[in-house]
Amino acid sequence: MAATTFEMDGSVMEGGGQILRLSAALSCIQGASIKINKIRAGRSTPGLRPQHLSGLELVRDMCNGNLEGATVGSSEITLTPGKIKGGNHVADTRTAGSVGLLMQISLPCSLFAQGPSELCLKGGTNAEMAPQIDYTLKVFKPIVERFGVQFDCDLKMRGYYPKGGGEVVLKVNPVKELSPINMTERGNITKIYGRAFVAGVLPFKLAKDMSTAAVRTIRKEIKDLYINIQSLQEKEKACGNGNGIIIIAESSTGCIFAGSSLGKKGVYADKVGIEAAEMLLRNIRHNGCVDEFLQDQLIIFMALANGISRMRTGPITLHTQTAIHVAEQLTNAKFVIRKAEDEHANNDTYIIECQGVGATNPSL
Repeated sequence: MAATTFEMDGSVMEGGGQILRLSAALSCIQGASIKINKIRAGRSTPGLRPQHLSGLELVRDMCNGNLEGATVGSSEITLTPGKIKGGNHVADTRTAGSVGLLMQISLPCSLFAQGPSELCLKGGTNAEMAPQIDYTLKVFKPIVERFGVQFDCDLKMRGYYPKGGGEVVLKVNPVKELSPINMTERGNITKIYGRAFVAGVLPFKLAKDMSTAAVRTIRKEIKDLYINIQSLQEKEKACGNGNGIIIIAESSTGCIFAGSSLGKKGVYADKVGIEAAEMLLRNIRHNGCVDEFLQDQLIIFMALANGISRMRTGPITLHTQTAIHVAEQLTNAKFVIRKAEDEHANNDTYIIECQGVGATNPSL
């Protein structure tokens, strides 16, 4: 039984599921009980949704914990963790709830488990308001591995809104501790590539239209790079109908950025392509080393790492401010944000510095 009980107000700042995911993961890793109230108070459907519930249940199972108040619609939960064990675990949102967000709550915990973990995560792989699985694989994974994290992610089936039905299997090796990262040199953009996809009954032409419009948009700003966006018809490994695009840029120092967009009923395909391209360009302009979506996802790892991490970013997002708030409340990590002052910086370039707590894995 954990001695301390932390309390977390789920309505502060960004006020969404992120506070829940980070608080539960940090509670689990530190072996301290947590009570989270006013869960998602600012949302149109407040309280726990099915995807949040399956994430909390997954963490409870991973750490032999006790979870109270966890029902759909609930605005208050208490998690009392035990020891994090490895082994096989399954989480199924039974909706198009994002597998990427299930990973956000469970991956940090599995790093501090007693042995290797295999997590089978089911739900939406390419869903709105969450990282697409392609982003997780192509952007998040290679960068988070710099902390000394090792995991494999096997995409078994893609699942789209509203049915879900996607499946990802995550194999994670525990770590003794996390190494700090130093991402302060952007370098030049050297490569731009991506994928435009259609799945189910949607015509292949949509993929081509998204890709063409995206390339045309990027060309206006970046003229000297070959842009390779593949158009794909998802056949075997897809459940349901969907279309979307993700475009990735890499820099000479190994920074990775992305812009993405999903098709919606009544939205022209070229508009989807343009939206993804503009998102990518916006995330390259500020001369940071991470895009606006990776920014907040790295905060928990910086907080847990043994030493000082630095990350050069664009404008600090509300998600990032919220992640820092949660990390500072629940750990002794200290974050400082300052404007970048070098010759490559502009008004929107910042450095986030963190003195991590050096969390260690007692079983390694």
